[in-house]
Amino acid sequence: MASLKHLLGIAGLNPVTVTALLDLAESYVLLNRSGKTQRDSLRGRTLINLFFEDSTRTRTSFELAGRRLGADVVNMSVATSSVTKGETLLDTAATLNAMNCDLLVVRHNRSGAPALLAEKVSAAVINAGDGTHEHPTQALLDALTIRRHKGRISGLTVAICGDIAHSRVARSNILLLTMMGNFVRLIGPPTLLPGSIGINGVEIFHSMEEGLKGADIVMALRLQKERMSSGLVPSSREFFAYYGLDRKKLSYAKPDALVMHPGPMNRGVEIDSDIADDDARSLIKEQVEMGVAVRMAVLDTLARSSEV
Repeated sequence: MASLKHLLGIAGLNPVTVTALLDLAESYVLLNRSGKTQRDSLRGRTLINLFFEDSTRTRTSFELAGRRLGADVVNMSVATSSVTKGETLLDTAATLNAMNCDLLVVRHNRSGAPALLAEKVSAAVINAGDGTHEHPTQALLDALTIRRHKGRISGLTVAICGDIAHSRVARSNILLLTMMGNFVRLIGPPTLLPGSIGINGVEIFHSMEEGLKGADIVMALRLQKERMSSGLVPSSREFFAYYGLDRKKLSYAKPDALVMHPGPMNRGVEIDSDIADDDARSLIKEQVEMGVAVRMAVLDTLARSSEV
C-alpha cells in the first residue's frame, strides 16, 4: 500500500488502499473481540480529537481506537476553546502545530476544513466529517460491515435512501462503493436528491419500490434538518410514509437484503424500529463495532506512514 499521509476523503484512495485498510481493520475486529485490546503501536504518540460539531459516536470511537493502540488521547472541547472567542481556523492550526501532536481527527461544519488544516500542520489529519463533503471512516466501516456479511465488497447493489443532498456519508459511500465495482441506487424525494451525480454505476430513483428492487443492501440516512432550508420535507410523518424504511418497503429488496444506518437514527422517520432492531436483517449495531476497528486501522496506517 502506498504511503498515506492524511485521510481527507475516499476521493484520492484506490481499491488496493481500501482493501488493505479493510484487511487491517478485520484483524482489529478479532483483537477487540478477544478482549486483549491494548496494543503499543501508538505508544508515545499523541492523538487530538478536534470536533467543531457534536458527535458522541464518532468521537468516542476515535478515542477508543487511539487508546487501544496505546496513544495519548486529548479531546478538545471547541465550545470552551479560543475558537468561540474569535480565533480563526489558521490560528488554531498554528496552536496545534506548536503542540507537536502526531494525529489530528477533525470534524467541522465547513467542507474543506480538514484539508486546510492538513496544509498547515505537521500531524496526520483524519477527516471525521466536513460539511456536506465527506466522512471517509464511515464509508470504510460500512464497507467492512458489508464485506463481513456478503463475503465481498464488489458486484453488489446498494440502495441509499433519504436525505442524500445533505449527506457526507452518502457521498463517501458512493465514491467507495462505485470504486470497488458495486452498483449504487439513490432513493428519495427530488428536494433531497442531487440533480445529477455524474458517477458511473449510480442511478437515481424517487420511488422506494422501484429503487429497492434487487437490492442487496439498504442504507437509510438521517434527515439532517439542521442543514435544510424550510420546505424541503412537508412533515416527518409524510416522509416516513413514502421513504421511511419499514417491513413492506424492505420486501421490495432481495429476500436476504441487509439494513444499515450510520446513526443517529430518527425512529419512525427514516426507519421503523421493527426493522432497526431485527437482528436477522439489521447491521446497525455491528456498524458501531466496526467503527472502532476501522479507526484503529486508519490511525495505525497513518502513524506508520509518518515514520517513512
